[in-house]
Amino acid sequence: MKKIRAAVVGYGNIGQYTVQAIEASEDFELAGVVRRNGAENKPAELANYDVVKDITELKDVDVAILATPTRSCEEYAKKILPLGINTVDSFDIHGGIVEYRANLMEVCRQNGTVAVIAAGWDPGSDSIVRTLMQSLAPKGLSYTNFGPGMSMGHSVCVRSKEGVRNALSMTIPLGEGIHRRMVYVELEDGASLDEVTKAIKADPYFASDETHVFAVESVDAVRDMGHGVHLVRKGVSGTTQNQRFEFNMSINNPALTAQVLVNVARASLRQQPGCYTMIELPVVDMLPGSREELIAHLV
Repeated sequence: MKKIRAAVVGYGNIGQYTVQAIEASEDFELAGVVRRNGAENKPAELANYDVVKDITELKDVDVAILATPTRSCEEYAKKILPLGINTVDSFDIHGGIVEYRANLMEVCRQNGTVAVIAAGWDPGSDSIVRTLMQSLAPKGLSYTNFGPGMSMGHSVCVRSKEGVRNALSMTIPLGEGIHRRMVYVELEDGASLDEVTKAIKADPYFASDETHVFAVESVDAVRDMGHGVHLVRKGVSGTTQNQRFEFNMSINNPALTAQVLVNVARASLRQQPGCYTMIELPVVDMLPGSREELIAHLV
């Protein structure tokens, strides 16, 4: 069986866990890792792999897994898709997904490639669960309650602010889909906590939620990559009232995101050219093996 050759673009938390997920997948092999500094200060765990500055330096890449900050996903995808390489990413700004999908759709169709966007656990696998719940009770209300736990996207966002050396953003559920953001920052010398706080609260990542910002001496001393979600839907099936569904999970955030990215990288090779979100993909395509074997095992 020819293995899927995947390149990992970026080697932060998600990139590191993605390499592990590829190594654990029987139908994948790592084509290499793309880092800003290339092979400079190459991590010991990548000793047996190609580490480069640009994906064009790697050979026979089927799919690029973009383990990059959300706001750089589109830039990378638009450079890589025309090379004949599929892309998958964990873009996580919910309000920007429709526009992002439209922007990549024509690029994919022109180049005969596939992009799967917003493929983490939320948006991503939770989106599939919400879709299933809504199909089971078409009339009703759904609530997505995150945490408590570390939000990677929000933490990356804070680290990009002027005056911030390091940051951790924790999501605290208040119920009925309402959340509080607790942000812990290490400040650069001379930075103002008030100015940093204003910049954080003005960012779209935080503008819709109650946000509190605290200065700490060490973010690493309070960091915990655990997270979770509690999805609830109460509604109506046909004309029958009081149908209620719940879904819970407690996770290591970057590890689950990485596994989802590998799953959709596999699925990308089974789709027609275009840009997809996870709710548009057959779930069976995310698993290794033939459909017949999976149907026999899972149905």
